[in-house]
Amino acid sequence: MAAKDELGRTGEDLAVEHLTARGLVVLARNWRRREGELDVVATDGDRLVVCEVKTRSGTGYGLPVEAVTRTKAARIRRLAHQWLAESRARWCEVRFDVVSVLLVDGREPQVEHYEGAF
Repeated sequence: MAAKDELGRTGEDLAVEHLTARGLVVLARNWRRREGELDVVATDGDRLVVCEVKTRSGTGYGLPVEAVTRTKAARIRRLAHQWLAESRARWCEVRFDVVSVLLVDGREPQVEHYEGAF
């Protein structure tokens, strides 16, 4: 596995641990369609929570959360509508979150959860 892929997988694993510790139930991970991917689809019992996970090994290109652009957010929203249609879920409130994971060698991972980020 490429180092970038391993970094991303580690970040997603840490994000899922963080989300489940906060009481969310993960419904899907890495849900892929031609248009893109939803990293984590979860529920808090009241709403669907779609989480984009961004992981970086440093801040030379900014914080991980800064990588979620308007274009990326719009794509995630479209994919969330597809997920809802394909899962045949009833109408429900949807929240879009970002989980930012910073993995710097020799330091504890930093996981930050931005609820309703976009």
